Amino acid sequence: MSSPVLAQPPISRPNCQSNCGGIEIPYPFGIGTGCYINDGWFQIMCDNSTGNPKPFLNRNNLEVLEISAEEGTLKVRNPITFSNCSNKPISRPTANLEGTPFAYSQKNIFTAVGCGVRALITSNSNGDTISSGCKSECSISTNNSSGRNSCQTALPSFLFDFNTSFQDFENQTRSSCNYAFLADRDWFANNSTNFSAIREMDNVPVVLEWSLFHSTTDVYGTFLEVNATMISFRPFCDTYNDSYSINESLRLKCSCGGGYEGNPYLLEGCQDINECELPNRCFEPNICMNVNGGYGCSPPPKSNSQVNVIFIGIGSGLGFLFLLIASWWLYKVIKKRKAIKQKAKLFKQNGGLLLEQQLSSGEVNVEKIKLFNSKELETATDHFNVDRILGQGGQGTVYKGMLTDGRIVAVKKSKVVDGGEVAQFINEIVILSQINHRNVVKLMGCCLETEVPLLVYEFIPKGTIYQYLHQQNEEFQLTWKMRLRIAAEVAGALSYLHSAAGFPIYHRDIKSTNILLDEEYRAKVADFGTSRSVSIDQTHLTTIVHGTFGYLDPEYFQSSQFTDKSDVYSFGVVLVELLTGEKPVSLARSPEVRGLVAYFNFSMEENRLFDIVDAQVKVEGITEDVLAVATLAKRCLDLSGRRRPTMKEVAMELEWIQKSVKASKLQQNQEEVEYVRNEVTGDCPWDVASESTGSGFDGGTASSKDSLPLLPY
Repeated sequence: MSSPVLAQPPISRPNCQSNCGGIEIPYPFGIGTGCYINDGWFQIMCDNSTGNPKPFLNRNNLEVLEISAEEGTLKVRNPITFSNCSNKPISRPTANLEGTPFAYSQKNIFTAVGCGVRALITSNSNGDTISSGCKSECSISTNNSSGRNSCQTALPSFLFDFNTSFQDFENQTRSSCNYAFLADRDWFANNSTNFSAIREMDNVPVVLEWSLFHSTTDVYGTFLEVNATMISFRPFCDTYNDSYSINESLRLKCSCGGGYEGNPYLLEGCQDINECELPNRCFEPNICMNVNGGYGCSPPPKSNSQVNVIFIGIGSGLGFLFLLIASWWLYKVIKKRKAIKQKAKLFKQNGGLLLEQQLSSGEVNVEKIKLFNSKELETATDHFNVDRILGQGGQGTVYKGMLTDGRIVAVKKSKVVDGGEVAQFINEIVILSQINHRNVVKLMGCCLETEVPLLVYEFIPKGTIYQYLHQQNEEFQLTWKMRLRIAAEVAGALSYLHSAAGFPIYHRDIKSTNILLDEEYRAKVADFGTSRSVSIDQTHLTTIVHGTFGYLDPEYFQSSQFTDKSDVYSFGVVLVELLTGEKPVSLARSPEVRGLVAYFNFSMEENRLFDIVDAQVKVEGITEDVLAVATLAKRCLDLSGRRRPTMKEVAMELEWIQKSVKASKLQQNQEEVEYVRNEVTGDCPWDVASESTGSGFDGGTASSKDSLPLLPY
C-alpha cells in the first residue's frame, strides 16, 4: 500500500494518456508521439482490438502487466515451456532482450515441474554461454498440488535471453509431462500451492529491469531536466556501467529518494510525503511536523505557541521561496548560456569567421554594414510571414520588412547549407560594401545569428523589368523612352563595376529578373551572390560555369573563363528583351529560334527586325534610333568576346542615342509650336478668333498657350 502524499504527483507527460486497460503508464514510457522518451523501446501501444484495452511494448510486442518508474521494473507475460504435455506446444521462444534497455530481473525464479527430469536454462548473452538449472526427483505421492516433483533455481545477473531444455538423469523414470517457467518470485509465492492451475496456463508474469542509456540525446536532456530541479524536488540520478550495455555506454537510473514519492523522470514528478499523516510517528506528547524529505518531532508549544508556529511557517515559506528563486535563476543562466553558444555556433556556420577575415583585411567597408540581431528582423518581417515574400530564387527568399524606425527594407533569407554557399553569401557582402552607385541596390546590413544568414537591402518597390516586359500589366507599360533610359542606367552601372570601382567586379548573372525599378522607375542592379572581384591586371576568372540559360555567354560556357565581355553578352540579351518584349527562351517559337539570341540574329540577317520589335517600341521609337540600339545589341552578342564592345563603350553609345532621341523630340516640339504661332499670326484677325474658339470647344488643334509646356521636354 502506497504512503499518503500531500498531492498526487504526475506520472506521465502533460496531455498524454497515462492509463491503458487499468494499467498506469509512467514516463519515460508513453502512448503516442512526444509522450515517451526519444527511444522506441519505451513506446507503448494500447491495443483495443478485443474490446479490452491491453498495453504492449511496441518494439518487441510484449504484453505489459505493470510498470514501476520508482523501482525501474515492469512485468510482462512470459511463455511456459512444456515437454510431452498433451494439448501444449513443445517449445515457444522467450523474449530476447539483448541490445535493449531491458533485462530479466533477479526478482524472478526459475521453476521446473516433473518427475526425474533436469531442467536447464541457457543464455548466450554477448557471446558468453551461461547455464543454470535444477533437478526434480520423483516423489512417492502422485499428488503434485503441494509442490512435490518440482525444483527451483535463482537467475544469473544480467540475463538478457534464455532457452529452456529438459534432460533425464540417473535412473529416474521421466514423467509424461514436464514444464518449466521463469516467473515473478512474489507471484510464484502466491500460486505455488496450485501447480495444476499453472499447468493450464500458457504464460506467467515475469519481472524485467529497465534503465536509460546515458549515451542517447534524449537521456542527456532528461538527466539535465531532472538535475535542474534536484534542489526542490529531490530526484537522484545515478549512472553505472556493465559489459552488456549498448556500445559500452552508461546506464542511467533515477529515484525520488527517502521522504519523496512519484516519478523521478518528470519535472515536479517527486513530491514530499507527509509522514505525519501516518500513525505512530511521534511519542506523546510530542507533535509531528512534516518537512521536505522527512518529518520531525517537537515538544508541544508553551504560552507563545501560536507565535512560534507563525515564525516557523514564515521561515519555512521563505526557505522554500528562496529555493524556488535559486532554481529559476539557475534555469535562466543555463538557458542564456545555451543561447549564447547557439548564436556563436550559427555565427561560425554562417561565415562569421570568413567575414571577420575580410574585415581585418580591409576589404569590407565597415561603415556601410550594420549587424542586425535576429529578433529585430523577425519583428520586421512578422516572423518571415509567407505574405511578406517579395520573390524567390536560387540564392534564397526575399521578404518585405519594416524596421523600428519606419524604414521599409528587403530581407534576403539565404539558402546556405554548405561551405561553398557560405562563401557566396560572404562574397555578396564584400562586393556590395565596395559599391556606391545610384543604379545598384544598396546593402544596409546582415545577420549571422539565425539558422540561415540574412541580408538587409533597401526596398525597391516597383518590381523587376521582367514583370513589365513578359507579364500582363495593363495599368502601366514601359515606353520606348523608359526602355532606353533603363538600358543606359544598367549599362552605366555595369561600366562602373568593370572600370570605375576600387577594382573590377564581374556581376556574372545579368538578367531582367535581377534589374529592379524604384518608385521613379529607375533601374537598380541586384543579386551579387555569384559576383567576383578581380585584380586590375587580371583579364578573366576560371570558374565552374554558373549562370542562367538564355543569358549565358557561349564562349564562357565552352572555356569556363569568365571575362568582362561575358557580362556584355548577358546585357546584350537584356537589350534585345527591351527591344522585342520577347522572353530569352520560348517554347512557342520554332526549335531553331527557340533562344531569343538566335531569333534576333535571324531577323537581323533577314532584314526583318521590325517584325519582332515590341508594338510599343514600333509606335513610339524612331526607326534610326531603334536600328542603332539593335545594332549595338548585335555587337554585344558577338560569339567572339574580343569583338564585343566594353561596357563603357556600350554606356556611352546608349547615352548618345538618348541625347539624339531628346534632340529629335525637342525639334519636333519646336516645329509644332512654330506651326501654331504661324496659324495664330495669320493675315485675317477673324480667322484667329475662329481658330481659338474651335480649339476651345471642338477639341481641335491646341492653342499656342497649350503647346508651351512641351518646350522643356
